[in-house]
Amino acid sequence: MLLLKYLRLIRVHQWVKNGFVFVPLLFSQHLFDLYYFLDVLSAFIVFCFASSAIYVINDIVDIEVDKAHPVKKNRPLPSGQIPINRAVITASLILALVLWLMMYFDNEFILLVVGFIVLNVLYSFWLKNIVLLDVFSIAAGFSIRVLAGAFAIQVPVSSWLILTTMFISLFLGVMKRRSELMLVLENSGQNFMATEQTGSQTRKVLRQYSLNFADQMATIAAAGVIICYALYSVAPRTVSVFQTERLIYTTPFVVFGIFRFMYLEYIGGKGENTTRLIATDLYMILDVIVYIIATIVIIYKLI
Repeated sequence: MLLLKYLRLIRVHQWVKNGFVFVPLLFSQHLFDLYYFLDVLSAFIVFCFASSAIYVINDIVDIEVDKAHPVKKNRPLPSGQIPINRAVITASLILALVLWLMMYFDNEFILLVVGFIVLNVLYSFWLKNIVLLDVFSIAAGFSIRVLAGAFAIQVPVSSWLILTTMFISLFLGVMKRRSELMLVLENSGQNFMATEQTGSQTRKVLRQYSLNFADQMATIAAAGVIICYALYSVAPRTVSVFQTERLIYTTPFVVFGIFRFMYLEYIGGKGENTTRLIATDLYMILDVIVYIIATIVIIYKLI
C-alpha cells in the first residue's frame, strides 16, 4: 500500500521520541490543565513533522550505505519502493508545513525548532561521521525537545532535569552505536574493531569506535542519568515546588529502566532500535507505565 510506504518513509513509529516535549508539562504540575496540554500537544506535532523531514533527508543522504545494511536495506528508499525525487518532494512539503505551524508559537520556540532542524541537517551531512559529536548531536536533539516543551507553556525547567535528559539521550545514543558495531563485527567475523572496509559499508564513524570504548561511555552515561535524576528528586527547589520529598521513590524505576536496557543490549543485542526495544519488552513497558503513574501520583498529590 502506497500510504504505508510513505508512513514508513517518514517513520511515524519514531514520533514517540518527541514525547520528551511533554516532560516540562508533567513536572510543571499542569498535566491536567487543558490549555497547557493543548499547547504542548501542538509543540509535539511540530516536532513530529520536523523529525520526519529530517528522517527523509537522512535516508536520502545514506541511501547507498543503507543498501549494504542487513536491516536498513528494507527501508522504502534503499529498497526502491519510493524514488528519490518523491522523497525530496516529501521532505520539502513537510518542512514547509513545519515552518507554517511554528509561526503560531513565540520566538524562543521558533528558534529551538530552527536549531533542531539545523542540528539534524548538519548531523545527516557531517556530524554523524565525527566520533563523539555524533552521539552528542543526538543528545542535543532530545534536550532541545525538553526546552521547547518548556517554552511552549512558558514554564521554567530544572537544570537537573536537563542534565538527566542529556545523559539518558547520550546513553541511548552510545548503546545504539554499540549495537551497530556489534552487528558490523558479527558480519565481518572480527572481535574488537571494525575495519575501514566494513565501516564504509555501514557508518564511517564506527571505524573510530571499539566495544571497550562504547562500554565505558555507556557506563558513564548510565551513571550520569541515575545521579542527576536522584539529585533532581531531592533538590531543594524540587522539594519546595512539589512540597514533598517522595519523588525520590521514583528513582528505582529509573535505575531499573537503565539496567534493563543494558541487559537487553549486552545479552540480547537489541539496542539498535530504541523505540522498538522499549515498545516490545514487557518489563520495559511496565517500568515506564509504573514510573509515570507513580510520578503523577506524587507530584499531583492524588493520594
